[in-house]
Amino acid sequence: MNSAMQLVDPALLALAITLAIPALVLFVEIVAAVFARPHREQDSAAAARPRFAVLMPAHDEAAGIAASIAAIVPQLHSGDRLLVVADNCSDATAAVARASGAEVVERHDPSRRGKGYALDYGVRALEADAPPVVIVVDADCAVAPQSLLRLATRCVEIGRPVQALYLMHAPPGAGLKLRIAEFAWVVKNQVRPLGLLRLRLPCQLMGTGMAFPWGLLRDAPLASGHLVEDMQLGIDLAMAGAAPLFCPEARVTSLFPGQADGAAAQRTRWEHGHLSVIASDGPRLLWRALVQRRMSLLALALDLCVPPLASLVLLTGALAVLAWVLLLAGASALPLGIAIGALAVVAIGVLLAWRTCGRQIVTLGELLTAPAYVFAKVPMYARLLRKRQVDWVRTKRDHGPD
Repeated sequence: MNSAMQLVDPALLALAITLAIPALVLFVEIVAAVFARPHREQDSAAAARPRFAVLMPAHDEAAGIAASIAAIVPQLHSGDRLLVVADNCSDATAAVARASGAEVVERHDPSRRGKGYALDYGVRALEADAPPVVIVVDADCAVAPQSLLRLATRCVEIGRPVQALYLMHAPPGAGLKLRIAEFAWVVKNQVRPLGLLRLRLPCQLMGTGMAFPWGLLRDAPLASGHLVEDMQLGIDLAMAGAAPLFCPEARVTSLFPGQADGAAAQRTRWEHGHLSVIASDGPRLLWRALVQRRMSLLALALDLCVPPLASLVLLTGALAVLAWVLLLAGASALPLGIAIGALAVVAIGVLLAWRTCGRQIVTLGELLTAPAYVFAKVPMYARLLRKRQVDWVRTKRDHGPD
């Protein structure tokens, strides 16, 4: 048994450290968001106004695209553009978008499906009259007033991509499961990137509310059916020296699908895509950051390697149970201590985030039932091992933008 444990202990310790690192990164980001002093930035709304184009990829969005366009049109000035790419649509998306005041191009290529292909098509359509800045907004989103101006001016100021605060809300009357998902989204898309901003570090792209200098977007490898094309694009640009920056003053919102199958499909696509990017790009990004001694790239790599909160809790909890069982068989107590410590810092971080900006979403009592929500996702992660989702599938929607 002793010789066996000499092999088990190092492997278990390595696994414990591997899971403790993302738990610690999550904790540091949350603490920075809650306690670090914000550094003063120039008010982008007061800076010189650049010309920009809003690029909106849309696939069968006739039911809600008019509301999205209505939030954008008042923010456009002379010379600005709103271009909708009606991508492989089988409904009246193109006609509704034109009637609402947008320019529209239609793309038909059923063999090449996905948002990345639509974005690439839209960029090529803008080339004849290229704007200094392109802002990508999804067709199911509402853009808050002044947000486009803030994104465009900040983008010109720093010469890098800029990411707006993108929040998803549970529909009115939604059950606890969706409201916990809304709070988890706040932690991921508001608290963590705010912490990175206050540490003067870059953030991930979130898929909508993204502003790009024209030259960067024109040359970016957009045409793909990647499940999380936004995350992949942010990594590619960061490695090229143009890591995105968070701009919480600009806000974009949308609704979670109210239908259970739509919400489940959406979560599966996001989480399978995120975990696959961690596996494929995380080590490469970490290695390049260390070799090139680029702190911003290292921070982005570490942030990328924080898995979805539910999966982090499940993996660390499973490790704690395994370490406890092996401890009874004579293994070292150190891996168990690390696993318990990792769970503790995650719990403390989540409570800090809830106290700061989650109390209006779920009560503390409801939050304490989150472990049931976490365990309910086990089948989704099991599918990742058996049959990982690799194809882009449009989320079923039942609501327009908030």
